[in-house]
Amino acid sequence: MHIVALIGSLRKASYNRMTFNAVRELLPEGVTIEEGEIADIPPFNDDVLEESGHPEPVRRLREQIRAADAVLFISPEYNYSIPGVLKNAIDWISRPADDQPFRGKPVAIMGAATRALGTGRMQYHLRQVFVFLEAFALVKPEVMINFEAEKFAEGRLIDEPTRRQIRLQLEALAQWVERLRSDH
Repeated sequence: MHIVALIGSLRKASYNRMTFNAVRELLPEGVTIEEGEIADIPPFNDDVLEESGHPEPVRRLREQIRAADAVLFISPEYNYSIPGVLKNAIDWISRPADDQPFRGKPVAIMGAATRALGTGRMQYHLRQVFVFLEAFALVKPEVMINFEAEKFAEGRLIDEPTRRQIRLQLEALAQWVERLRSDH
């Protein structure tokens, strides 16, 4: 089983990148993951899409997602919502709507933030976007890493309850993929 991760922070040393590194350590047996690059995606412009199609970084990412068994979103919360860079990538990937790779794709969300709610509002907004995308969101377990500075040290997630929660979500995502496969 193969997962593509979309990380909503471009910072090399962000807590969400550290969360991605923890995910790589905690994957269930038989599951692989790769990052889908969003940093080089230009601002969405329908004129560009109509005149010359998807830019190369978008084409690559659409194919990665199409080939993946699931997509894992790992993102901070900006201004109580989805970071612009992540939303921009989703806007590009989801056009045209009749040929977008999120349709029917199992997806899950996790994120790290400094506040008590973790990334709850961002995750709620992203779930609303999944409705349009016709993606199948894993409902539970949720992973909202709050007070991140207390849970990471030297670039690594050290909080065992959080690591356990991530492991549980990854196992549930693998089961979700299998369940959706058997339903189709």
